[in-house]
Amino acid sequence: MRKGTLLVLSGSSGVGKSTVIAQVLEHRPDVYFSVSCTTRPPRPGEVDGVNYYFISREEFQGRIDRGEFLEYAEYVGNYYGTSMTVIREKLEKGVDVLLDIEVQGAAKVREKLPEAASVFIVPPSFEELANRLRGRGTDSEEKIRQRLDTARREAKEIKYYDYIVVNDTVEHAAQEVLAILTAQDCRTQRRIDQIEGV
Repeated sequence: MRKGTLLVLSGSSGVGKSTVIAQVLEHRPDVYFSVSCTTRPPRPGEVDGVNYYFISREEFQGRIDRGEFLEYAEYVGNYYGTSMTVIREKLEKGVDVLLDIEVQGAAKVREKLPEAASVFIVPPSFEELANRLRGRGTDSEEKIRQRLDTARREAKEIKYYDYIVVNDTVEHAAQEVLAILTAQDCRTQRRIDQIEGV
């Protein structure tokens, strides 16, 4: 039985990852979107268990101590982490899995699961990223400056990713992510056993 593809998606805060992922899932409802745990408070409209599992720092630390995370990292003062058990179960059942994680977490996933494919979603420009962050209306100017500084640091990690997707329009970015999922499924090592006599 075919194993699922693990696709790691990263990108700076405000780049539109969540919107692109929603579009991908609309086209591919068979793909499992891994819901991460976080210690940050929910933003307006976010739902526990849908966008993230919102938990306390104490509960998060307990899960770290028990080794329950595929990866975890602290980002802008909050913890984020991915359940190892859920990911392995889905992949073994042949389900493709999308992870939305930041660069520290992506590096840990590449270490533990080197077969994972990684995609860095970028804005058309840093100016456009700043406009998107301000347009959300959820952060102070100081917080926006912090996010932009973090984005500049994260950009240095792009060279470690397998693919880059420019989110110029959500539809175009989503189509490229869908194409990457298809390409990963067509890789020789995933299909070689389907060919007789090989």
